[in-house]
Amino acid sequence: MTFRSQPLDPASWPDLERVFAGRAGRGDSCWCQRFRRHDQPDNRAALRREVDTVSVPVGLVGYVDDEPVGWTRVQPRALLPGVTGNRAVRRLLEDDPAAWWVTCFVVRRGHRGHGAGVSLLGAAVEWAREHGGSVVDGHPVDVAALAAVPSPSAVFTGTVAMFTRAGFTEIGRTFPSRPIMRKRLRP
Repeated sequence: MTFRSQPLDPASWPDLERVFAGRAGRGDSCWCQRFRRHDQPDNRAALRREVDTVSVPVGLVGYVDDEPVGWTRVQPRALLPGVTGNRAVRRLLEDDPAAWWVTCFVVRRGHRGHGAGVSLLGAAVEWAREHGGSVVDGHPVDVAALAAVPSPSAVFTGTVAMFTRAGFTEIGRTFPSRPIMRKRLRP
């Protein structure tokens, strides 16, 4: 199996809809707008507008043998008011206009647990590096710190295991089960 990723653009939008599967027709689903603000009628329309208007794509679609299997949003942290406006997160971060943030992951059933998330995270790091990022941060779930096994939708920000496998280190915690993980892209 060969993994590759590509930036989300209008041509790859149908692939993203395949990744989102049953949620594809529901505009009220998250559509990776949790950390954004928008004036569109719903979240699906907001992401579509971003895809159609941004100069640097806001995320990557992952493929295994040319089949779309996953998605991650990665972009400069300053463009994510839900991150920059969160006091618990902000107290652990320095002001860095070149910092990037990975907000979420979606991996299709049948492809979970096979490394697609880690591969997407690695691709997100390279995407940020190519676009001048100084660091990539994320706010995954530490599944080991939870009393029960979470549902897949509860770990949409990724897991500590994923981030660790991709070479990230913890810089602090906002909650016992919620570390901020970082990968430096330049000294």
